[in-house]
Amino acid sequence: MTDLNLSDPALLRGQAYIDGKWVDAASGETFTVDNPANGEVLAEVAYCGEAETKTAIDAANAAQPAWAAKTPKERAKLLRDLFNIMMANQQDLARILTLEQGKPLTEAAGEIAYGANYIEWFAEEAKRIHGEVLAPPTGDKRVVVIRQPVGVAALITPWNFPNAMLTRKIAPALAAGCTVVCKPASETPLSALAIAELCDRVGIPTGVVNIVCGNTRAIGGELTSSPIVKKLSFTGSTGVGKMLTEQCSGTLKRLSMELGGNAPFIIFEDADLDLAIKGVMASKFRNAGQTCVCTNRILVHENVKDAFVEKLLAATNKLTVGNGLDEGVDLGPLVSVKARKTVEEFVEDAVSKGAKVHEGPSTPNGECYSRPLVLTDATKEMRVFSEEIFGPVAPVFSFSTDEEAIAMANDTEFGLASYFYSNNVARCWKTAEALEYGMVGINEGIISNEMAPFGGVKESGQGREGSHHGLDDYLEVKSLTFGGLS
Repeated sequence: MTDLNLSDPALLRGQAYIDGKWVDAASGETFTVDNPANGEVLAEVAYCGEAETKTAIDAANAAQPAWAAKTPKERAKLLRDLFNIMMANQQDLARILTLEQGKPLTEAAGEIAYGANYIEWFAEEAKRIHGEVLAPPTGDKRVVVIRQPVGVAALITPWNFPNAMLTRKIAPALAAGCTVVCKPASETPLSALAIAELCDRVGIPTGVVNIVCGNTRAIGGELTSSPIVKKLSFTGSTGVGKMLTEQCSGTLKRLSMELGGNAPFIIFEDADLDLAIKGVMASKFRNAGQTCVCTNRILVHENVKDAFVEKLLAATNKLTVGNGLDEGVDLGPLVSVKARKTVEEFVEDAVSKGAKVHEGPSTPNGECYSRPLVLTDATKEMRVFSEEIFGPVAPVFSFSTDEEAIAMANDTEFGLASYFYSNNVARCWKTAEALEYGMVGINEGIISNEMAPFGGVKESGQGREGSHHGLDDYLEVKSLTFGGLS
């Protein structure tokens, strides 16, 4: 293991966490985790596959009855302890996250707090899993509804928020009484393994939380085909989500899918432009544009487009790009060279079809850095209109009427996040109701928190994470009918 200069070096783990033990892959194979800022090898991680995943599923299954039998208060206590220990180790967890993913250290520390908030929220919600007593259908019968844990849950998470995407799934699963097998992204497994270390420290029972990394196809195939796994929650691309859905059809698993996005950011003629700039900068350039709820298309009323673009260029030019560990850095590198090349292809396509490029601040030497850009004269024929960019490129489109803006915003198969700015109350209600998205930010560029349901419509997925609705995906509803009461 490389020395990451952690206050608690034991948080850096490279083995799989199965049945309460740290284990190597049966084959002895490992894979490397690299720092996208400079290519430095950070760690060697156990390259798990089908056999290790099956062992993890069996461990989770064995632990399930005892975990479900714990009182909600007992599960809540352990989750509260996990929240506390995460916050006590916030800086080390943030450093691990920055080193493996690239985002600035301050932003990484914010992700740790954001992720921990889900642990805290569902610690409290664990005690609010209520049933119902229904009106009797006849005089001699009574009907009661109870909610019970689904069972073993498989959790597959992406690389862009390696801490928060996992806690957002682990927390409701454990609160509901489910045990879990987690598969983090191979680019960023260290954050997930650090969470497993903290779960172990607070005394979450053996087998309740299991984490395997490595062969994506083999691990995913075992998770989707196993009849023991009753639930699968996935965050990632729509294409992979569809594939996993097909693979789960043989066992009819419960599914939660948080998939791709194509978020519009609408600036109406009456918008506060300075407030809109603040919102679009937070939404577009956070995590170097690598979030599923990032602004993808900026739609600006033609009467304020020039003024808005001037402010946007000024704000973009103030950004600092560099190593996430350095002071004052706003944008780190993209997660990989492949990610950078994909962003460049989007820009080349837009330029070939008439877009004008406004380059932002320069980047340091490094293969994964991507220069922040603003594209003007963007049109619907460009890939930046229909596809998720996942990088620091801000394309600006114009519109002339409210109806045109809403039609442009909804002209996509995706429906995760959307944003708009207006000071007209009637327009706000009308637009919010008309946008075909699971989440809408109204004069606000940051819309995700543990109290609000997170999820999309159309091909952006199904199910909700966060809020009291976040428990629903991990609970079965059972009706009990009592007869012979006359």
